[in-house]
Amino acid sequence: MVVVGLSIEASKEDMLKKLGVKDSKLLKPHQREHLAEKIEEVAKDTIILKISPCKIDNSKKKGINLNRLEAMKFAEIINLIKPDRAIIDCPDTNCGKFKLIVKKMLDKETELIVEHKADVNYPIVSAASIIAKVMRDEEIEKIKKKYGMRGNGYSHDEETIEWLREWLRSHKELPDFVRKSWDTTRRLLAEKKQNKLNSFFGKIKNKNKPC
Repeated sequence: MVVVGLSIEASKEDMLKKLGVKDSKLLKPHQREHLAEKIEEVAKDTIILKISPCKIDNSKKKGINLNRLEAMKFAEIINLIKPDRAIIDCPDTNCGKFKLIVKKMLDKETELIVEHKADVNYPIVSAASIIAKVMRDEEIEKIKKKYGMRGNGYSHDEETIEWLREWLRSHKELPDFVRKSWDTTRRLLAEKKQNKLNSFFGKIKNKNKPC
């Protein structure tokens, strides 16, 4: 997971609009890459945090779900930049609760604007999402070169799921870049276990088959 924080002088916010900054999902990869360079030229601060799969899995074992982990990372970024106002793209539909979680972890009083899908409404948040997406794409390309992975790496992507299923059949375990706490991952592991049981009982049945 990649979390990005950007700060910009208020007088330069209009420059983001002129650059054509918008929700990263609406842009093609080459457009995001081009804009990412321009955004970093305009931004005052750029902070990029990469959270590894094992960090996410270990956090979940400690009772820290993905939303809370993101809140912790947002607070970490805000404490580093120390802005007067911060706009947060809330991963939860309960923005009020998420705002309180972040606020409790801040070192100084900061005005928080917390909205679901804020990357659609605020150019600065769109800009941060563009950089995050570019960084994620770079990490995915590294994985593809090293492991031969197919698909975009998202848990809902059918090509990724099929590749993971094939990897499990060949290697008997998941690669280390995969979150073990994914619902998709747990389903694949359960599927593998069931196939193994079916194979085992099938062998017993055949063994006991009368001549």
